[in-house]
Amino acid sequence: MIELGRTQPAAPAGDLIIDGTDDTFMQDVIEASQTTPIIVDFWATWCGPCKTLGPAIEASVTKAGGAVKLVKIDVDANPGYAGQLRVQSIPTVYAFWQGQPVDGFQGALPPSEIDAFVEKIAALGGGAPDGGLADAIEAAEAMLAKGAAADAAETFAAILQEDPANAPAYAGLIKAYIALDDLDQAEAILNGAPAEISTDPALEAVASQIALAKEAANAGPVAELQAAVEANPDDHQARLDLATALHANGNAEAAVDHLLDLFRRDREWNEGAAKTQLFKVFDTLQPNDPVVLNGRRKLSSMIFA
Repeated sequence: MIELGRTQPAAPAGDLIIDGTDDTFMQDVIEASQTTPIIVDFWATWCGPCKTLGPAIEASVTKAGGAVKLVKIDVDANPGYAGQLRVQSIPTVYAFWQGQPVDGFQGALPPSEIDAFVEKIAALGGGAPDGGLADAIEAAEAMLAKGAAADAAETFAAILQEDPANAPAYAGLIKAYIALDDLDQAEAILNGAPAEISTDPALEAVASQIALAKEAANAGPVAELQAAVEANPDDHQARLDLATALHANGNAEAAVDHLLDLFRRDREWNEGAAKTQLFKVFDTLQPNDPVVLNGRRKLSSMIFA
């Protein structure tokens, strides 16, 4: 049996709340949100409601204990990203997760509504860190990374005996079966997840991984697809299929490059297929993988250009 540990103490406020600038926005918000949800508070010194909202949202973020972080941006000194995000009045708050704005609001809110907003955003990243099971999950993920998928599956299963609604453990068990090339079992586990975690980002990520694995089986040989793209660079379907095949063959970096190229050529093609496929690829990798970080940075630069 896995012994539960105590909850970790809250991170110091100085680690959770920082003053951002246009120059540091990519680092403080886009890159940082790959692993931790980031709330951005656009404010100004002359703004009366900002003086009410600011301390309230800082207090709420501090209470979240590291599950979410806050970046405060003075729009007078840093008008760039405020303009790109169409901030028309202040205070305006945006929440970012994995490089993309996912929620937000304008104006001062009551403390209870601020707390609810912060809790909702914190949940995107899995909530506040804890010990015990979190350490066991980390160990199982390490096994999986080393290729010991069967051992990882046993560990994830043991964690689920302790906490049957543990989304990261469910996702880990599914990833282990994907690594064992048992997609049917992986999909069965996903479909059997408790309803309360069925929409958790961790499970949505492994659902993408299963979908990519199935798509790869029908993508076609890499050499033929590469030739088709070289013969006609505007053959979007061939480029999409090539990216899928490259990813299936372990070349995630090349897959991301082709999907970024497809997004640059026609971001609306096939209902935004390039962006959708990029997110699927990102979901199959670790959030701090250089391929993910670089790919999300380039995608965000295109979106916010």
